[in-house]
Amino acid sequence: MKKSVTLIIAFVFVASSYGQVIYESFRSIKLDQSRELKIQLPRNYKKNEDKIYPLIIVLDGDYLFEPVAGNVDYFSYWEDMPESIVVGVNQRKTREDDCRYDTAEFLPELKGAEFFEFIGQELVPYINQNYRTAQLKIIVGHDYTANFINYFLFKDNPIFQGYICISPELAPPMGERINNTLSTAADIWYYLATATNDADNIKQSVVALDEQLSTIENPEMSYTFDNFDESSHYTLVGRAIPKALEGIFEMYRPISKKTYKEVLLTLESSPYDYLVDIYRTTEKLYGIKRKIRINDFIAVSTAIEKNENWSELEPLGKLAIKEHSDLMLGHYYLGMFYEQTGEPKKAMRAYESGFQLAEVAFLTKDYMLDKVNKIKEDFGW
Repeated sequence: MKKSVTLIIAFVFVASSYGQVIYESFRSIKLDQSRELKIQLPRNYKKNEDKIYPLIIVLDGDYLFEPVAGNVDYFSYWEDMPESIVVGVNQRKTREDDCRYDTAEFLPELKGAEFFEFIGQELVPYINQNYRTAQLKIIVGHDYTANFINYFLFKDNPIFQGYICISPELAPPMGERINNTLSTAADIWYYLATATNDADNIKQSVVALDEQLSTIENPEMSYTFDNFDESSHYTLVGRAIPKALEGIFEMYRPISKKTYKEVLLTLESSPYDYLVDIYRTTEKLYGIKRKIRINDFIAVSTAIEKNENWSELEPLGKLAIKEHSDLMLGHYYLGMFYEQTGEPKKAMRAYESGFQLAEVAFLTKDYMLDKVNKIKEDFGW
């Protein structure tokens, strides 16, 4: 028994290679009733006992949980976002009461105020206590619930850093409040969406809100807006969710061909420092420390070689050995560094050290052996 909640396992636990989904009935003291939850855990959650994960709370979980959970599983499989814990709150019979606000201050009242406290004071603390959550927390809503999620944004220290606001039915002063808050907010991602075939009143208010938010000059806040062609109030959900996740986790994705061409090849500063800064920044933004991807090492090293900036290969090689000590990658970079800076004996020893380790990408044992033999042949050893 927890201080404020009683947990009853109401349905079976389902585990598969596509993530683990738990169905729970959650007894809320604030609401004085039970709420049905859907919880998707990342693949191999049980095996990675030291790993922590961002938390995504999905209101309207009856129909919104599955598209969010599916996109999260898909994006994280391809490393376009971190694996995350997704929690859906079913509201089919209660959503209007849950989202109720008064007509004077337009703030949550009655059941709406209780539901607000349930999310912030019961549900999120419970998930934090019972699952391995990271610092980053995101909340998703549609229609009434998309308006409701903004009330968390207005707190002095909001518990959510990401807001996915899909076709919100905005309360009268909500636009001004959002604009004022985001103008000075720090470390907040805000996604807003409507569609050409959305309900007229919603579309007009959302487009008007975008006109305000798009003028905000605040580098500490990230804002993205979509107005989807030929989508309705309901079909836009399937397009908005992946766009929102892409925007929030833009910094997390592997270095792309576009970034390689437009950024790495034109850098005036150190490519090595660029790589380190990316991972330092994403750790700060998402609260997750991770190994540097092989893809990103190769992208940076390719740019270094193309620009013949050979001195950068030494720190890159040492970093690759630190990050992936079982692979030959780092020793290959050190070998290249020594070879290009006139130290063939050190280069040969580096390649020989790499030969003992696991192959990766284009690096094979035969390739490393060829590098050693070529040096011996060139110098008559």
